[in-house]
Amino acid sequence: MVIENAWRYKEDFITSINELPPNTYGFIYITTYLPTGKKYLGKKALFHKTKRKFTKKELLEQTGRGRKSLTQIIYKESDWVKYYGSEEFIKQKIKEGKQGEFTREIIHTTPSKKLLTYYECKYQFLYNVLESDEWLNTNVLGKFYKKDFDSL
Repeated sequence: MVIENAWRYKEDFITSINELPPNTYGFIYITTYLPTGKKYLGKKALFHKTKRKFTKKELLEQTGRGRKSLTQIIYKESDWVKYYGSEEFIKQKIKEGKQGEFTREIIHTTPSKKLLTYYECKYQFLYNVLESDEWLNTNVLGKFYKKDFDSL
């Protein structure tokens, strides 16, 4: 049984942040394209921060000493529920409405941004995503590219 817009995590399907372990900043995932079996390994943060400018009225209401802040940082939930990956092939298939041709599995959750990047790299190297035709990944960290291995 597959639930639309759900991530597989261990033995459950996840559709809400509340269903993930407490203190989860983000996760490492594998998206599989079912017709070919090719996979994509990536990371996704559950929240992102944006800046919002204060209105003139809000600026006038600020009290205290020192310089007034012109912006406020706001944390918003990311699009993680509907996210499949950043690879162009995946984005094109999703644009065509072919979400049903993919499965998504969370393989590791992390409590911080730094660990999210670390574990993404760790798993990408562990699974040899650049050296194997089984993977859709074309680079790791924007520094190591699949095309570099084509001549080997």
